[in-house]
Amino acid sequence: MLFDSHAHINFEKYSDSDRKQLIEEINDSNVSYVMDVGFDLASSLQAVKNANENEWCYAVVGIHPHEVLDIDEMEISLIEGLAKKDKVQAIGEIGLDYHYMYSPKDDQQKWFREQIRLANKLKMPIVIHSREAAKDTMDILIEEGAFSDERKAWFPKRTLSDGSQVDDARVLLHCYSGGVEQGLEYIKLGGTLSMAGPLTYKNNKKGVEVAKQIPIEYLLVETDAPYLTPEPFRGKPNKSPYVEHTARRMAVIKGMDYEEVARITCENAKTFFNIR
Repeated sequence: MLFDSHAHINFEKYSDSDRKQLIEEINDSNVSYVMDVGFDLASSLQAVKNANENEWCYAVVGIHPHEVLDIDEMEISLIEGLAKKDKVQAIGEIGLDYHYMYSPKDDQQKWFREQIRLANKLKMPIVIHSREAAKDTMDILIEEGAFSDERKAWFPKRTLSDGSQVDDARVLLHCYSGGVEQGLEYIKLGGTLSMAGPLTYKNNKKGVEVAKQIPIEYLLVETDAPYLTPEPFRGKPNKSPYVEHTARRMAVIKGMDYEEVARITCENAKTFFNIR
């Protein structure tokens, strides 16, 4: 049982036949759940449609930092409407991206804050995109109450391997690329980290250390398909069935059975996204 916690079946360059073929491949795979994650209004609408048409598919809706240059409050209102629909489980992917800078920092930060506030208003999990913006991302999350005691009280506690329970803020750092120290800080605050295809890359020593040192109760696996394809398919378009390769790599790093890693990360994702 595998849970791809972040994919883009809603990818705007897919033709209808491309998407149909991808869905058939997922149907025939050992993937039990896929989160189809919005990055603008159109992709969020498509994610909701995909979730309604496929039992294993659930939606996340929101505006990616690349896409915030020309949005307004009306667009956020439309996202709020989508967020209230059946099988929509979180607000995302939202955050900051200072690598490409398709939108100015001020715009990115403004709409990041607005969407955190929306998630808090609706008491929903948050899926974060953060690239070359580690400090600002964490600072804004803290300032906007994403790790507040009030927010943590909305969600069941996280159960650790020793049976103890800790607060869970339901904030997910998707495709986590930071270091161990930052990762430990996030999980102490009540966050969750998701590992993607780069975990399988030969020279990704930082990712290996994160997977090794962060307890598995705080980890999910994802593809970010069609991006970040894992080995041995690197260079080809990514797809949800390839999440198995990331889970297998995590199992090797942690010295665990693959089946156990698949089971635990699946249960972690079901808990995070409130899927029964």
